Amino acid sequence: MRPYAASAFGLGGIFFAPNRKVSTNATKYILRSPPSSAPREVPTPLVFLSASAWDKDSAAGMTSFASILAEKGYTCLEIDLAKPDTVSTSEALMHHFEEELRSHIRLAAIPFAPVLVSRSSGTLIAQTYISSNPARGLIMISPPPNNNSVSKSLLPTPLEEFNYEPKFPIAVLGAKEDLQRWRHDSRLGQYGMVDIFEVDDTEGQDSLSKMEVWMDEIGI
Repeated sequence: MRPYAASAFGLGGIFFAPNRKVSTNATKYILRSPPSSAPREVPTPLVFLSASAWDKDSAAGMTSFASILAEKGYTCLEIDLAKPDTVSTSEALMHHFEEELRSHIRLAAIPFAPVLVSRSSGTLIAQTYISSNPARGLIMISPPPNNNSVSKSLLPTPLEEFNYEPKFPIAVLGAKEDLQRWRHDSRLGQYGMVDIFEVDDTEGQDSLSKMEVWMDEIGI
């Protein structure tokens, strides 16, 4: 995949070579295209979402996952969203992140709805995005059980719980104790249609293998 990007930030038409790191308005992203040696080329792209300036845990393992899966034939867009200078409410913060994410996905000229991969509080951004934007699937790693459990240092005001209807596959990965709390306290944990995977290492091979198996099972 060699996308032509029409920038939403006034950059004009730019041809992005694979694996080139770009920074726009402090948001960083890397588009990783499958090499010619990849065993296949998967049409559905993967978007690895983080916002490390807001929650450093959201970026853990993302570069490694994106690099390995690109070698296996996936087009991987790694996006680390910029934190706004000031926001008055958590709703405004999520709106900022959603707009940034939408703009960069459009900038990369991804032709198909992606699978979003997110971690920790970054899963709030992913859920905000999928509430009003197309997605082929959603992978959440160690998500907080609900919005009220997120530190006030990250969310300045209470954030209403998400109420979207899951109309696409969702997978949740995490350590045993975290998943027990998530099942008990989260809306999706009560939904019964989410695939849940207990993993020994949320940044390592165990998580990567679970994601690959899950994507194969849902036809990606």
